[in-house]
Amino acid sequence: MVAKYLGFRGDGLIRAVAFASTMGFLLFGYDQGVMSGIITGKTFNHDFPATKSKGADDVHTSTIQGTVTAVYELGCFAGAIFALVRGDRLGRRKMIMLGSTIMILGTIIMVTSVRGHWNLGQFIIGRVVCGVGCGSITSTIPSYQAEIAKKHNRGALVCFEASMIAIGTCIAYWIDFGLDFVPNAVAWRFPIAFQCVFAATLLIAIQFLPESPRWLLTRHREEEALEIIAFLADSTVDDPEVILLKDDMYANVKLTQSIKSSKLDIFKRDKTKNLERTLVGASSQIFQQLGGCNAVIYYAPLLYQNSLGMERTLALVLSGVTIVVYALFACIAFWLVEKVGRRPLFIIGSVGQGLSMTIVFACLIPDTKQASKGAAFGIFLYLAFFGATWLCLPWLYPAEIASMKIRTQANAVSTSCNWIFNFMVVEITPVMIASIHWGTYLFFACLNFAFIPFIYFFYPETKGRTLEELDVIFAKAHVEHTPAVKVAKNVPYMEHHEIAEAMRHYDIHDTIGGDPEKELENTEKSSSAESQTSNLAQASTNSKPEVTIRDEN
Repeated sequence: MVAKYLGFRGDGLIRAVAFASTMGFLLFGYDQGVMSGIITGKTFNHDFPATKSKGADDVHTSTIQGTVTAVYELGCFAGAIFALVRGDRLGRRKMIMLGSTIMILGTIIMVTSVRGHWNLGQFIIGRVVCGVGCGSITSTIPSYQAEIAKKHNRGALVCFEASMIAIGTCIAYWIDFGLDFVPNAVAWRFPIAFQCVFAATLLIAIQFLPESPRWLLTRHREEEALEIIAFLADSTVDDPEVILLKDDMYANVKLTQSIKSSKLDIFKRDKTKNLERTLVGASSQIFQQLGGCNAVIYYAPLLYQNSLGMERTLALVLSGVTIVVYALFACIAFWLVEKVGRRPLFIIGSVGQGLSMTIVFACLIPDTKQASKGAAFGIFLYLAFFGATWLCLPWLYPAEIASMKIRTQANAVSTSCNWIFNFMVVEITPVMIASIHWGTYLFFACLNFAFIPFIYFFYPETKGRTLEELDVIFAKAHVEHTPAVKVAKNVPYMEHHEIAEAMRHYDIHDTIGGDPEKELENTEKSSSAESQTSNLAQASTNSKPEVTIRDEN
């Protein structure tokens, strides 16, 4: 008989959950990168003739290549919406299992496509199905892990997940390269099929892991939740600390459930400034995509071949090295986000990405082999900046900046914006390269620079702030007719009692439900990141541990 949770308890059980979460985001990253080396491969183009380009200026084929690649994002959008609507009813484990199964089904649909039997249509359907599974998984795993992990390492774990996206993409690139020398359909079928390894591992692992105790409490299954909390604490169900932790968690759940909100609350322009906060959070997801990240990640080999004039093997090798650089810089993001802060990283990333794209288009204008080497450096530099800044931030910032009453709706809006603009960029990039060549990179350079004034004037710093402090900051900004950015800069970090008093002063206790002093006491032992991330289960996001710091001045 298999021991419960395979015998894991305490930190070992938490690490097991982290392993499963890692599989989910490796799968996400792998699926993002796998089409990069396949879409222009000889065997793939032979089996799917409509994807075979007749030259660098072939706009028609470029449109088909973009569509085959980009429909995946439409599936992800549908999966995220499904998780938003049904996720709380099914639970974390069942949603992850369902998403993994759907991804395996989508993979089977793709790899069984046979030339001459409507194979391109079948392949596209498989891409969409895979996207639905991925959207469901990535909308659920962050909350599942955040609700099980200890509060002091919750933010680092979720940022680590973001780096796993880059690692998964790196794996896909090098598998594509290794199989590009195979002269038959295995060259594209195997890379597509290999994602089943991650999906099956996740599907099997989740069978032996516990359900989120927080979700169980929302279903009033207190005994099961208490047992899981005891396992996670490596203790017993009659341990007073375990019982206290369960009671605190249950109080937080009741608090969240007690909040009465309307879907129209996100449009309010009163002291909660919900509309402004929703738009700022959504803009970060939109800017991430319009900055050109997936134009580079999805099409690096295509960029090197068509824009830089490289032969295919060199283009694949250089793409793989580029993604290694991307993955390395992504691994330091979790440290930078707490050390440097959100607002400076947004600005640094936009400047760096804009300069990188400027280098690329400037080096492509002469249309010489020597100058194109500079363009390759620009692409390397771009992914280094993106991996260290914009990869992680747009998943963290919207969750932090939204008030509790609208967090679910606001993050659904921001994540939906991400998938839709992701689809748009991935769809149009091959067409732009075929039509305006180096103008593609000029376009992305201008967009990155255009983000900077918007960030400067509208993105308040959230580093070290509790979610309740941010409610106070926006209320103060509304009452005093002062930009929230300025208020966040001038208001010192607040203690627990100061937050409660400020909430009374601005009469915003309704944003968290009931009396602020009492409710803050009820949730004191629950990290602000727990409510932040768990409410974002439906939208694939990030979280941060609660930090309350006195102003040194």
